Amino acid sequence: MKNIKFGLLPRILLAIALGVATGFVMPQGITRIFLTFNGIFNQLLGFAIPLIIVGMVIPAISDLGRSAGRMLLLTVALAYGATLVAGGLSYLTGVMTFPALIGGEGEAAQVAESVKLTPYFSLTIPPVMDVMTALVMAFLLGLGIAYIKGDVLRRAATEFKDIISNFIEKVIIPLLPLYIYGIFLDMTVTGEVGHILNVFIKIIGIIFLLHIVWLIGLYCVAGAIGGRNPLKMLSTMMPAYFTALGTQSSAATIPVTLKQTQKMGVSDDVAGFVIPLCATIHLSGSMLKIVACSLALMIMQGMEYDFALFAGFVCMLGVTMVAAPGVPGGAIMAALGVLASMLGFTAEDQALMISLYVAMDSFGTACNVTGDGALAIIVDKFNKKR
Repeated sequence: MKNIKFGLLPRILLAIALGVATGFVMPQGITRIFLTFNGIFNQLLGFAIPLIIVGMVIPAISDLGRSAGRMLLLTVALAYGATLVAGGLSYLTGVMTFPALIGGEGEAAQVAESVKLTPYFSLTIPPVMDVMTALVMAFLLGLGIAYIKGDVLRRAATEFKDIISNFIEKVIIPLLPLYIYGIFLDMTVTGEVGHILNVFIKIIGIIFLLHIVWLIGLYCVAGAIGGRNPLKMLSTMMPAYFTALGTQSSAATIPVTLKQTQKMGVSDDVAGFVIPLCATIHLSGSMLKIVACSLALMIMQGMEYDFALFAGFVCMLGVTMVAAPGVPGGAIMAALGVLASMLGFTAEDQALMISLYVAMDSFGTACNVTGDGALAIIVDKFNKKR
């Protein structure tokens, strides 16, 4: 029994269920206590987001920049390109399907007219810098450390990353279910929860289908380039897919992903280089989820959006998530700042994004690691032409 862990997904699902169940009977006075906690937690999260970006992105860029070589550039270009294409596919699918599926403008108007409860008091914790400043600073210092090969700054950046990672794991993640509970408790009291949960179910179904279509398409491209049967390659990678479903970690799945990639005929040298690197930088499954969820929430709330807005969002998000796989819930935590600065997401919107993302975390990770095998096939083909 000691080895059984109550992971983040079960805790968040329990928080959502309890928030909905108790929202119908909870006295307003107690509800306001949870809203007060949520207000403080939101301020703490807002303070931490620029630090998370700085702490996670600087070491990732500096370590990547210290490596050199044709294979590195090709792998990075393929991984980033695949992530961008996945984001574009997710956006176009959402634009075509979400308006008809979500609707709910009448319900949204009724919710807007409902009476909102307020916290007992609020606490303001201003961040040390805004999100864009943090991103520019992270890129500048990361590239600078790589260029000058600065060991002192690199060690400082690594230690700061360890501090931020511990803060996420020891403070943010443990308190996150309570924060989610407060959000859904408030939505139940105000009558929003039925519409929200209905949207959740539809979005999760579409994103799951998107993952399947994406992997089949990616392996068809890899098969055409590498001269292999795409369906046979995809079936070979299934052990990695199901391992990732269980571990919810790209890094923990590397041994299985590496073994199955070699079984597809990729050379040991290429597989040993591409698979560990793509576990960090290839995040097409995560991109599919975040773009679809954010678009759905914007449509549901009547927020304005267009292709240009999401094109910039996808490009920025693809870079920001680079260091995310090393931290539990890292991709969505890294995305919070970009969601707020570029899409105008509020604290409640961010909480809903976290809930949706974590609910599909295993499938996104599985999509990421399975796609790594396809990229390895392409890199191996070009490497043999040298």
